[in-house]
This record gives sequence, structure tokens and C-alpha cells, in this order.
Amino acid sequence: MNLIEQAKDLGFVAIGFSRPGKPIFFDRFSEWISSGRHGDMAWMERHLDIRRDPTRLLKGCRTVISLAYPYSREKPCTPEGFSAARYTEPSKADYHHRLKKLAKVLGRTIREKYPGARIRVCVDSAPILERSFAYSSGIGFIGKNNMLIVPGHGSFLFLGEILTTAPIPHDRSEPMKGPCGTCTRCIDACPTGALEAPYRLDASRCLSYLTIEKKGSIGLDTGQKMGGNFFGCDVCQEVCPFNGETGKRTTALPPIDAILAMTDGEFARTFGKTALARAGLNKIKDNVRNMMKEARQI
Repeated sequence: MNLIEQAKDLGFVAIGFSRPGKPIFFDRFSEWISSGRHGDMAWMERHLDIRRDPTRLLKGCRTVISLAYPYSREKPCTPEGFSAARYTEPSKADYHHRLKKLAKVLGRTIREKYPGARIRVCVDSAPILERSFAYSSGIGFIGKNNMLIVPGHGSFLFLGEILTTAPIPHDRSEPMKGPCGTCTRCIDACPTGALEAPYRLDASRCLSYLTIEKKGSIGLDTGQKMGGNFFGCDVCQEVCPFNGETGKRTTALPPIDAILAMTDGEFARTFGKTALARAGLNKIKDNVRNMMKEARQI
């Protein structure tokens, strides 16, 4: 079985190959950092030399394999209807761990075919511009909301990479031209105006950043814009025509009062191994309180 067939059997919806080198969007990323649009995510400022040259992550790297794995299109909700972003999949372990395990299966196949080859699996944790390499590999195009969109699957996807010293042969793919045309639904729908223009995001104003990454309280002003979603935001994806129907909701979260009453231990047992753990209990409680004050429920 070849890598493409095996990847699809493992559940990946797209796999692409490119050579290491300066990422296609590196200069744009550097300008974005310089403009301060990354908020207080200081970790994004670090290791620019590595982001520019992925061979610094794996010496002798000769192939970058880009992988796209789908997450549920159902919106996880509390019994009252409050929600979290779809990617959290609160009934499953954090996607970092799940995808790394799957990618390592492909890594074993690479080692079997290329004895002595070294690999490094990256899933949203190493300093690599993953959308640049995914785009360069030809598996999708970049939407005006800056998301990678895989034709036929949309943007509800996790991205991962396998860096390897194996010189895996592949046809050189041309990056896909975005078919967004004159559509501006994502920009028009952004609750905070974080999407300032096509392909231009001020992350410091994005609800995903404010409710997960931002240090300290989000404040009532942000609570007024959350629309009942206390962790992350899917609005720019929900309105995207390439994602099709996204309205289905499922009760996958505890009642909101139970979340507010959780101790650290209860939170660890309930969400400690999920993507919700990233923000932490205090941050989530603050998000909920500010969101519900606006709804005049507490």
C-alpha cells in the first residue's frame, strides 16, 4: 500500500508533498508579526529562523508531507444551547495526540521503504508554517478567512506535517487558485471585525484568540459578541459556501451551571485530555460569565 492510500485508510482526507525551503507565506507572516496583529501570543514571534527553514526542525529534511484530517461538523453544546468551537470535540482526546499517533503510522511505513530515514511529526506545536506547506503541496486553497480549504471537504480540518529525510518522489503540485471570487461572507459575518479585509486577520480581535489565548478577562464588551459560544468561534467557517450545511448541534457539554461550579479536579477529569484544557477552567468560567451577563441570565 502506498502512502496516499494508507493516509486515506487512516482517515486523512488529503495528503500532499513538497520540498523544504522558505515557506510561500513567510514574508507575509513576518509582516503580520511586525504589525502586532498576533496579540499577546509571544510564542509566535520566536524561532522565525526555524519557520523560514524547516530543515532546522529536522536536519537533512528532504520532504515535507502535509496532512489534513477532518473534525466533526456538529457543534458541541450544553443542554441550554451554549456552545464551543467544533474542533474541540469534547468527547475525544486532544487532536494533537490523536493526529500524532496516526501520522506516526505513516512514519513507520516511510522507514520501511527508506531504511535509515528519519522523521519528525508536527501537529500544531512546532514552529512551522503549516498552511504554507499545505498550500504549496496542492491539497487546498486559502480562503479569504485565511483558512485552508480542501475542495469537497471544506475547512473543518486539522493540519499536520511529517518531515522526513526520505527523498519521496512526487509530482510537483501547483498551488490552487482560490475560487472565492467576489464573495465576502466570512468578512461580513466576523463578529468583532477581526477579518479586516480578504486574507487580512487581526488575531488580537478574533473571538478564538480572545476566548482561548488572551490572558486575563475578556470583559463584557467581548461577551456581547460571542453569540452563546464560550470557547473559540466558527462563524467565518459557518458562512463559507465551501463548508456546506453546518447547522447541526449536539449536546456534548455539561450544563452551564455545572461548568461554573466545577473544581479544578472536576475540570481535569472532564476536560483534562481534551482541547478544552488549553484555556483552563478559570478562563472558561470568565468567558461563560461575561457571555451570560450579556444574555442577562446571571
